[in-house]
Amino acid sequence: MISLSVSGFVPPAWLVIPFAFLLLLIATGPLFFAHFWHKYYKHIAVSLGLLVGIYYLTVFHQAFPVIETVAEYVSFISLLFALYVAAGGIYIFADFESKAITNVLFLLMGAVLTNIIGTTGASVLLIRPYMRINRYRLKPYHIVFFIFFVSNLGGLLTPIGDPPLFMGFLKGVPFFWTTTHLIWPWIVALLLLTFIFILLEKNNTQLDEVDVSAHYTNSIIINGKRNFVWLGLIILTVFMDPMVIDGFPCLEIAGKKISYIRELLQLGIALACLRFAKKSAMQSNEFSFEPILEVAFLFVGIFLTMIPALQLLEHYGSSLGNISPGMVYFGSGVFSAVLDNAPTYVNFFALVMSVFQLSVSNVQDVHAFISGEQAIYLMAISVGSVFWGAMTYIGNGPNFMVKAIAENAGVKMPPFFQYIYKYSLPFLLPLLVVIWLIFFFK
Repeated sequence: MISLSVSGFVPPAWLVIPFAFLLLLIATGPLFFAHFWHKYYKHIAVSLGLLVGIYYLTVFHQAFPVIETVAEYVSFISLLFALYVAAGGIYIFADFESKAITNVLFLLMGAVLTNIIGTTGASVLLIRPYMRINRYRLKPYHIVFFIFFVSNLGGLLTPIGDPPLFMGFLKGVPFFWTTTHLIWPWIVALLLLTFIFILLEKNNTQLDEVDVSAHYTNSIIINGKRNFVWLGLIILTVFMDPMVIDGFPCLEIAGKKISYIRELLQLGIALACLRFAKKSAMQSNEFSFEPILEVAFLFVGIFLTMIPALQLLEHYGSSLGNISPGMVYFGSGVFSAVLDNAPTYVNFFALVMSVFQLSVSNVQDVHAFISGEQAIYLMAISVGSVFWGAMTYIGNGPNFMVKAIAENAGVKMPPFFQYIYKYSLPFLLPLLVVIWLIFFFK
């Protein structure tokens, strides 16, 4: 008989192999066997996910972990999809002279905006106007720092901002918890990043060798403004959560409230965006479903194969003994850099809670965990997952997307390892160490 109850079931350790194998392929596939990977990644991810899901249903007779995981995946991907489609229908034409102050203000604005429309939405919306502003002096570091500011570090303040934080929201972390607890790491990181960027800008003398006598209108033209209304509606739906609004309609299985109205609304809004969006705006953005489909297929595999890993972490976490916020910060950070920050966040959240004899699958446990002294651990996990996701192209989904858009525009972007040793290690890593010393050195 298949069980729909929450139990202390512990899977065998070998069942984490599909999860580890999938993450290894995500890290190495685009680098070492790109043609094969791009052709078959959908089949690989879905097959590995179904392998674990079906094994739970047929061999272990455990349905609840699968149902809960599928529900979280639907909530996760419906929001990303809706934001991606809505942002893809807005084309911004910015015509300003490229100056350090102009770029800094643009990047800081993007860092704020990413908390409202997500790293994916903000990256899609802003990368092309940013490249146009710098068209006479565009260099790889401009795109790399866009990835730092907009595609990663900026999105620390809300669950909409970055996928790891939305995963926490789905686990029961209140929406504004990230804003109130993480505002200072966010401010300090952006100030340090701004200082480094200005130094690089001062050394960029390419304008001295280029005729820039072209007239700048110092204006912004926006095509597809109606999609801002759709974006606003999408953001409103985030709060339509049964764990936020008492009595809100939901499915309840084994005491777990499963949202469905919010997800249906988000998908409906996305379809309305496609139906009523200005075609000229989408064409100017070279809109394509491929980036979001890649995220959707990869994460269905990640979510399902992650089930045994989470259960094992919860089971064995209590035997780890004392752990410090610094250990959690560096652990979640390093794994976010080399894998993907959303599953890393969930795994470390589960691990740390299990150390304190709590379960990440229990909303009451989550609320108890973040309301006491242990909140510093979730702060460390959140900052580590979001900030360190910028260390590599594979740390966060929008990183590769921005790289591809820049390369299509003719920018010679650094390869994977050059990105790390030329930009991440000398510029980003010292900043991350400073964040540790200020906030998590305990």
